[in-house]
Amino acid sequence: MKLLLHVCCAPCMMHPFEEVYGKEFDSITGFFYNPNIHPYTEYINRKNALDEYSNRHKIPVIFHKYDIENFFRRISGNEQFGARCGACWRMRLEETAAFAAKKKFDSFSTTLLVSPYQNQEDIKRIGLDLKKRFNVNFYYKDFRGGFKSAQEEARKEDLYRQKYCGCIFSERERYEKKQKKK
Repeated sequence: MKLLLHVCCAPCMMHPFEEVYGKEFDSITGFFYNPNIHPYTEYINRKNALDEYSNRHKIPVIFHKYDIENFFRRISGNEQFGARCGACWRMRLEETAAFAAKKKFDSFSTTLLVSPYQNQEDIKRIGLDLKKRFNVNFYYKDFRGGFKSAQEEARKEDLYRQKYCGCIFSERERYEKKQKKK
């Protein structure tokens, strides 16, 4: 069984890979498609960390296109927290599912299911919808239990760990919260 795993960052890849590789899937390929990440230097930091981690652990990863214009088109008019997140998850999972179907993977999934900051039910609903649309299985598993240990492992491996989801709107919200606390 072959899994195409959408990867948002190296730390979030650690737990799902360890959890299912060799147990439920004998082949896992990472799929780095994250046009939401801004600024571009942040994208490069995350890409480089994943490249370093995947090379170190011999995990194949496809580094897909960076089409930030598509991200802005997709969320236009839905910039508020929640609305933009669903549009962003759908965009990234659509690209993953389409690629998985085209390249004959048995299933697709996402490391977004690791984060306690993401809406599991919405991601699951999107994945199941795309399963029907692209005729490729969506593998759902709540990986949040491994979030903290993966962050600790990333720290030990000296991998870049980001401070926000990636989009410019979440970065702005993070700074606004800091300002309100002051």
